[in-house]
Amino acid sequence: MANKEEMEAACISLFMGIGLEETVAKNATRNAKFSKTLEEVIHEAGAASGCPKAKGNLLYTVASKFPANALCHRPMLLGYIMCEHMKSNAQLDGAFEYLRKVGTTEVDKKMLEEASGVGVVITPEQIKAAVTEEVEANKDKLLAERYRVNMNVLLGGVTRKLKWADGAAVRSTLEAAVEALLGPKTEADLAPPEPKKKAKTVTPPAVVKEEKLVESAQAAAEGPATPAQPDDPYSFLPKPDVNNGVHTTVNFSDGRIMRIANTPEALAAHLARMGGKVVTRFPPEPNGYLHIGHAKAMFVDFGMARQYNGVCYLRYDDTNPEAEKLEYIQHIEEIASWMGWEPWKITYSSDYFQQLYELAVQLIKSGHAYVCHQTKEEIEASREKREPSPWRDRPIEENLRLFEDMRRGLVDEGKATLRMKMDHKNENFNMFDLIAYRIKFVPHPHAGDKWCIYPSYDYTHCLVDSLEDITHSLCTLEFETRRASYYWLLEVLDLYKPVVWEYSRLNVTNNVMSKRKLNKLVMGGYVNGWDDPRLLTLAGLRRRGVPSTAINAFCRDIGITRNENIIHMHRLEHFIRAELDATSPRALAVLRPLKLVITNMPEDHFEEVEAKTFPGRDNSESYKVPLTRVVYIEATDFRLKDEKDYYGLAPGKSVMLRYAYPVTCTSYTQDPATGEVTELAVTYDAEHYTAGRKPPKGVLNWVSQPAPGQEPPKFEARLYEALFKSEDPGSMENWLEDLNPDSLVKLSGCVMTPQLASAKAGDRFQFERLGYFAVDPESTPGALVFNRTVTLKESKPVSLKK
Repeated sequence: MANKEEMEAACISLFMGIGLEETVAKNATRNAKFSKTLEEVIHEAGAASGCPKAKGNLLYTVASKFPANALCHRPMLLGYIMCEHMKSNAQLDGAFEYLRKVGTTEVDKKMLEEASGVGVVITPEQIKAAVTEEVEANKDKLLAERYRVNMNVLLGGVTRKLKWADGAAVRSTLEAAVEALLGPKTEADLAPPEPKKKAKTVTPPAVVKEEKLVESAQAAAEGPATPAQPDDPYSFLPKPDVNNGVHTTVNFSDGRIMRIANTPEALAAHLARMGGKVVTRFPPEPNGYLHIGHAKAMFVDFGMARQYNGVCYLRYDDTNPEAEKLEYIQHIEEIASWMGWEPWKITYSSDYFQQLYELAVQLIKSGHAYVCHQTKEEIEASREKREPSPWRDRPIEENLRLFEDMRRGLVDEGKATLRMKMDHKNENFNMFDLIAYRIKFVPHPHAGDKWCIYPSYDYTHCLVDSLEDITHSLCTLEFETRRASYYWLLEVLDLYKPVVWEYSRLNVTNNVMSKRKLNKLVMGGYVNGWDDPRLLTLAGLRRRGVPSTAINAFCRDIGITRNENIIHMHRLEHFIRAELDATSPRALAVLRPLKLVITNMPEDHFEEVEAKTFPGRDNSESYKVPLTRVVYIEATDFRLKDEKDYYGLAPGKSVMLRYAYPVTCTSYTQDPATGEVTELAVTYDAEHYTAGRKPPKGVLNWVSQPAPGQEPPKFEARLYEALFKSEDPGSMENWLEDLNPDSLVKLSGCVMTPQLASAKAGDRFQFERLGYFAVDPESTPGALVFNRTVTLKESKPVSLKK
């Protein structure tokens, strides 16, 4: 601890030695990265023993703003400062702009000096003339507002005319000119300005009421409020033509620093090949079904390409021949299309196996790879101790011969790997001589039996990104520590380098997202396949009735930030409801039927009432609903005892049958054994509309016999709740014990109106008062199954854990 304090005190002393205020010096030490940079700058400038404050301020600016892609030229720029050829921040800004374009290539000193105003002399006469012109242009404003005018605005006007003028000289000349015009400051000039009072407007109560009614009507017409979305959620990412900044800095255990960036030539060649387009890729591994986290990845990858009229690859990351299946490949392509994304090209990492092999040979020849015989366990042990492989310094020719033996199948599986010679002592374990190739005597689903050596993900991913000229390699945060190895490999092979940017994974409450856990749920029989509607797999969401447009709207809403958190399920449900409310026709159905006999209606009575597919909308179509003497309502809509704020049916109470007539309960029948109500007797008000009577408050969904004595069509309803009781089951050791036993409720004997009987798999409806439902693919003619997609109203997020 004392050592750390001593080092911090030494840094503060060093920083104050160049004229920084103590507070600024202390703040600089709090940022370890900046503190180290400033320390390097001071030593490079030869100012460790101190320097004038003016120079010190410029050194601070260099540490803060020097272009990262041109660090090799920093000592030269510091020489200009220390020799007083550059004296202002304006000059430094000009130099930075030039060096940013040059990068690591050779500097033309004449162009640098022109860009930064070196040798340009601005005389006091020139400054005075420019100040006089600026004061004259603002004379009326100065006379009216006097010293309350923002002098920095005037100062900016002068410096725009005299870019390389000394700032202090300009300011003092301006202040003198203003005082000559206005005279010395008076007491009124020195007094603080009076706060501006906001004028109060009084709105008559009647107008207020009318405005609120208008706002309410507008809100009802517009539907659920959705947060305003930015037009371009990708705007923070660099454009392809500026992709020559430093992508990363790799710090080696021996003190070396590798600052990795595209050279101007490499960037120019890339831009020529791709026409300056944004090029992204969606690279799933075909070893399982995609889930909602992949929907976010597709929104990021395909969405960015679409935003900028670029292109996006669908690339199967198929480096492991034992995990890939044709079933998964076909599913991924089909589900990406369902989500609304169209790939520019569909490729496989295995398409590049030959090129990857040739690059591995090049890596060996340059001394950056070696054949190793350590087992997996031995590699892990030496990694923990940061000890090198015994074969790390094997001769290049021997490595080439052994790698060729591996390729020809002359080495047994598990007896050798090709490892990258990176930095076995590095603090970042992803720089610990990662495996590039391993032996597997397994045919590849796409490449066939040509290969018995297969490249690793760490070796393949960055190389294929480069070979496909990807501009933006976007991935989730768990890959952030791999950034160093990603760029190290591209650098030592002298290949084009994409921009890498990581964003947070998508986790949703009461669900698991890892493929391993999803595989356990499916293969263990805890759910009914990869498309079980309780899962947040895209196949499961589709089967449940969720539109892809709602998923994409949800992904846009949560954004592509780096903030790791768990998103509440109700947030996804909000976008599902908004989409289904706009697109799902209304229909009448009853989930838990209770028989209701209209006693004052003839037994052979039949009529059709008119219902609306989209009630309250101008473009709503009508459909006919049969009404006969026997009607079914929800069993939950009847109580033996009426209560306040209860709008269902009770003895002696009236309710409205939706689109039909008011009915009044006159009696009921109970099961003598259980006491359960089995039938209701009601009367209906046939003259309700002609008499113009006020309807009752309660309105019920109902289904009638389609003809006297003929039962309505029946269906099965499946009601889904959260799959897990806890919000974050993935963090639990015994996560399977957290499964919610009530996550699926099947209701048989539900009844529907006749027009619903012709519904096809995938059709979506709003069952009035019940929720949004979709026809399940397991449905057959005469035996429909409806999945409840989501309830009508948003419930508060709660944990089911007791």
